[in-house]
Amino acid sequence: MTERLYRWTKQRLRQQLAVVKGEKAPSLVLQNANYLNFARRKWLKANIWIAGDRIVYVGNDMPTNVTDTEIVDCNNKLVVPGYIEHHAHPFQLYNPHSFAKYASGRGTTTLINDNMMFFLHLEKKKALTLIEALDELPASMYWWSRYDPQTELRDEEPLSNSKMKEWLEHPLVLQGGELTSWPKVLEGDDSTLHLMQETTRLRKPIEGHLPGASERTLAQMALLGVTCDHEAMTGEEAVRRLDLGYTTSLRHSSIRPDLPKLLKEMQELGVDYFDRCLMTTDGSPPSFYEDGVMDSLIKIALESGLDPVDAYAMASYNVAKYYNMDHKLGMIAPGRIAHLNILEDVNNPLPSSVIAKGKWVVRDGEQLDEFGEFPWEDHGINPYTIDWDLTEEDLSFSMAMGLEMINSVILKPYQIPIESTDKVLSTSHDESFFVMIDKYGKWHIATMIKGFATHVSGFASSFSNTGDVILIGKNVSDMVVAFNALKEQGGGMTLVEEGNVIGNIQLELFGTLSTKSMEGVMEDEKKFVALLRERGYKFEDPIYSLSFFSSTHLPYIRVTQRGIYDVKKKTVLFPAIMR
Repeated sequence: MTERLYRWTKQRLRQQLAVVKGEKAPSLVLQNANYLNFARRKWLKANIWIAGDRIVYVGNDMPTNVTDTEIVDCNNKLVVPGYIEHHAHPFQLYNPHSFAKYASGRGTTTLINDNMMFFLHLEKKKALTLIEALDELPASMYWWSRYDPQTELRDEEPLSNSKMKEWLEHPLVLQGGELTSWPKVLEGDDSTLHLMQETTRLRKPIEGHLPGASERTLAQMALLGVTCDHEAMTGEEAVRRLDLGYTTSLRHSSIRPDLPKLLKEMQELGVDYFDRCLMTTDGSPPSFYEDGVMDSLIKIALESGLDPVDAYAMASYNVAKYYNMDHKLGMIAPGRIAHLNILEDVNNPLPSSVIAKGKWVVRDGEQLDEFGEFPWEDHGINPYTIDWDLTEEDLSFSMAMGLEMINSVILKPYQIPIESTDKVLSTSHDESFFVMIDKYGKWHIATMIKGFATHVSGFASSFSNTGDVILIGKNVSDMVVAFNALKEQGGGMTLVEEGNVIGNIQLELFGTLSTKSMEGVMEDEKKFVALLRERGYKFEDPIYSLSFFSSTHLPYIRVTQRGIYDVKKKTVLFPAIMR
């Protein structure tokens, strides 16, 4: 049952009451469960009754009516609430369905997701219908509502005030943010401030995006309504947020694997109270999750010396409490959605069995297929198509300023020192041709990029913040071949050498998401990234690089639909050219 105005109808509530009264049988009972009770911060012994998707009783009694009830003896087992990833970006090659299935298999049964992809690419009614359909899955799927597109768009239509308000008001949307455009708000952007006020009026929190923020900046953002931030990169920065009343999310991602350091430094600074701390993997690429989702972060917290109650709370109860959802999530108590993890050992948070919305999704180590296939086309998400052509003659490189990669995600301007009228560049340096083309073929930006690779001949990608096409390479001919291969396969990434495709990832949904399982897309990513590294890509994560080329919340310049954009000056330095 999806989360509409009420999760449970009056009829369903009466049926649940009847179970507790003994008039109806529960569907499942976990007998002799040693469970983690967050109200008392203790492990207690009890029998847990489940009726459908809800916990209806936790206590000493066993039901008298057990007709068709499954009774499982949990003696010598530990039971904890299902884990919650509160800051998911379920669009990093994988899709929300495949990520939820994989995450649930490792005990993360609730996801609070970025709405950016659906917000930008789908009409409002279709998008909101889609998130309701996703919440029919065994995992609980909630969302945040963005205030800005995190880039400069040619068409501002996606940002209509009515559309944004309808997202904010939806029952499945738990917060506003993440607020990447906070400098604009501080400088007088009242339209975003109004949406922030609406979020607060709706009693929903606001997630910041405040890397390197000073004490005064944090104070100002708190005044404007920001309640949590996940951008602390040191223990001192995390403590600064706690001192100013923020709930602080501790990040551990592919480009910021900071959790061990954060916990060590926080403890050295005297932190021994973690009730206002959460944890997140911050939407990492697929292969990062081979070691787990929130289970892997709980393990790091345990290895860092935290009390197990705190370690598990930061991925369950603390999250539910922060989002004002602890009456439904994050606790093992009557009235909560039946998300439960059964553990063999307190120090191993990877569950041997997982119950999501009252259904077994993992039973004694075996994953069951309760997720099925998701009908994307029913929700207006059709295969990615390119219906225009590109030739070598379409590409010319005469711009004096290029892009220099400082790391995976930071771009600086640089003066192009080499002759770019040739169609082939030397592999003795790390400068390459760079093109961004409108997904409809209407405009393009052609320049050069320094630092991406030394030996990538032709690379094409529809994986980008906006779904526009990126071409990179040393050889214009191979770049066009890569584009044609991308067009033929229906979106994704292609890599070409000497006119031949040597690697690819197919991304059928929006040109950015795979329909494969997480395990399948992990293998695709690892093979493709290995090919890029062999050809000179040297930073932490090329998937993040592609995703953030257009993202104007990062310094110093970005390639957007409007052109090359100076983030600090908020001006277009070189406009996109109509084709």
